[in-house]
Amino acid sequence: MYMLRVSQYSRSDSVKYALKYALNTNKKYRYFPLIKNNSGDCANFVSQCLYAGGAPMILSPKNPWWYNNTNQSLSWTLAHSLYWYLKINAESNLPGCKGVETSDINSLELGDLIFYENKKNIIFHSAIITGFSQNKPLISQHSFEALNISYLKTWRSPKYHFLKIHL
Repeated sequence: MYMLRVSQYSRSDSVKYALKYALNTNKKYRYFPLIKNNSGDCANFVSQCLYAGGAPMILSPKNPWWYNNTNQSLSWTLAHSLYWYLKINAESNLPGCKGVETSDINSLELGDLIFYENKKNIIFHSAIITGFSQNKPLISQHSFEALNISYLKTWRSPKYHFLKIHL
């Protein structure tokens, strides 16, 4: 069972939300602090942006993505889980938000996502594209909170995953 809100991803609504809450938090959502370089609020923030852009919460046990006042799915709050949720949805054409990976940085648009992978091949950070400078993406993120910074100036990462978002 899943709930549909809209049939098209609103990049403008997603980015508008990101710009509003990049440097502070929306009190309607729990904040996940960075603890000893672990955890953090990045995927929670990106999930909020996707939801603001019309992505429906998915309650299905097969590939869930949801948040309520007392709990949330792992794919809502963990960067690697969000990455795989979006990729699996795209590859299997499941209901909900989808992410198609591209290596072409020039194909990215406002509202697309960037995931950061470490030397151990673990995706540890996520951010949303909220601008461009000289045709290169600018991101907004949490943990650390940043608004329209270069995607290269956030976390040192040997590999970046660029995801084109759609519903």
